[in-house]
Amino acid sequence: MVSIFSSLHKSFKRLFIFLPLIVGLLINPISANALYPSDPSSVDGLKEDLHGADLQNNEFVKYDLSYQDLGEANLQGAYMSVTTAQNSSFKSANMKDLIAYAVRFDNADLSDANLTNGELMKSVFDGAIIDGADFTDANLDLSQRKSLCERASGTNPQTGVNTIDSLECTGLKGYMPPKPKA
Repeated sequence: MVSIFSSLHKSFKRLFIFLPLIVGLLINPISANALYPSDPSSVDGLKEDLHGADLQNNEFVKYDLSYQDLGEANLQGAYMSVTTAQNSSFKSANMKDLIAYAVRFDNADLSDANLTNGELMKSVFDGAIIDGADFTDANLDLSQRKSLCERASGTNPQTGVNTIDSLECTGLKGYMPPKPKA
């Protein structure tokens, strides 16, 4: 009998804690835009040529930027989250201070791009071309950093920094430099 009252007491206590939350959500529900502020319908507007576009501080949440030409674009301070940029060109793009969380850069061309100070956690760069890219002070997952180090080459023409140095490959535990081609 005591356990029944104890159980009922806990249930009512939880109800009183969550009741204001439930009532608040019924009165003013959370809109989808609050969770994903980017307007998915504006993706159609991105079909135009973005080469050299000024996209500084723009936000791309759940966008499909696959096969887009963003070469020489200014993406400084832009925010990308859960976005696909597979097979896209970011050649010579200014991507300083870019926040790219969980972005797929598979087979993207990042050659000569400046990714200095980028927050690139959970992003994937499988097959990405990174010749001359500058990753100085970029925050990457360790597995992605090791993968990028295996194919790092070139020097960024704007910053003068070697890609392999910007990734800090020589300090990685378990990193083996690429063997010279015969």
